[in-house]
Amino acid sequence: MKAYVFPGQGAQFVGMGKDLYDNNPLAKEMFEKANEILGFRITDLMFAGTDEDLRQTKVTQPAIFLHSVILAKTLGDQFKPDMTAGHSLGEFSALVAAGALSFEDGLVLVSKRAMAMQKACEATPSTMAAVLALPDATVEEICASITDEVVVCANYNCPGQLVISGSIPGIDTACEKMLAAGAKRALKLKVGGAFHSPLMEPARAELAAAIEATPIHEPSCPVYQNVSTKGETDPETIKANLIAQLTAPVRWTQSVQNMIADGADHFIELGPGAVLQGLVKKINKEMTTEGMQ
Repeated sequence: MKAYVFPGQGAQFVGMGKDLYDNNPLAKEMFEKANEILGFRITDLMFAGTDEDLRQTKVTQPAIFLHSVILAKTLGDQFKPDMTAGHSLGEFSALVAAGALSFEDGLVLVSKRAMAMQKACEATPSTMAAVLALPDATVEEICASITDEVVVCANYNCPGQLVISGSIPGIDTACEKMLAAGAKRALKLKVGGAFHSPLMEPARAELAAAIEATPIHEPSCPVYQNVSTKGETDPETIKANLIAQLTAPVRWTQSVQNMIADGADHFIELGPGAVLQGLVKKINKEMTTEGMQ
């Protein structure tokens, strides 16, 4: 069974999507429509901007979404997923690709999500850190032991690779404790804030109203969501999980394990980069993986 997976923030690169735009009339039409919806020419920044341009949250998130979704749409009848999933932001791409959200509504929500997250980041200085080679339970225990600051597990990427999220003093303390407990690395990431933590509550509240007002339909196949880790098809459940996603952890390891348990044996990553293919292989090396850009 084929599982299509969609990357999240961090996968962007200058030049992303340019081949699609130049060589596929449908892609060109969709990119131009996106420029109109967003009110600025995101294609100029994607195709010929700087790394700095692409790192702005208001650009990064729509850019990755557009690259992934337009790629899926240009596959036409070849795109026959048995299931889809996306990592954080990528969940919006997965929902559009599976027909639960329209392209236009998906893009508007992603843009609103990016702005709301940016605002939350500016309100409270915060950060994230990658922790390598510690059991999940140990990372969870250390986070729970820091009670005077916000520190939580944010991304369960694959066994032995977790990302923690929280206040800057909290993350500094956690990194010291992780290394003392035997982590190979506990490295702060170059991100603007504590994504998938309680510090994103203002963004979650802001985005909740927009998601509630957006029509979500039954997808053409199950979409494995970050919050529940299960293949969801009920529009109300999908909506609730999407709202919870900003302050809840991305349970990628568990989602991939559930997809495999439900019959997936071939994972295809659509969009920039190859991060998810690598994570799938670390979760289960027997899986066939490929990517399309």
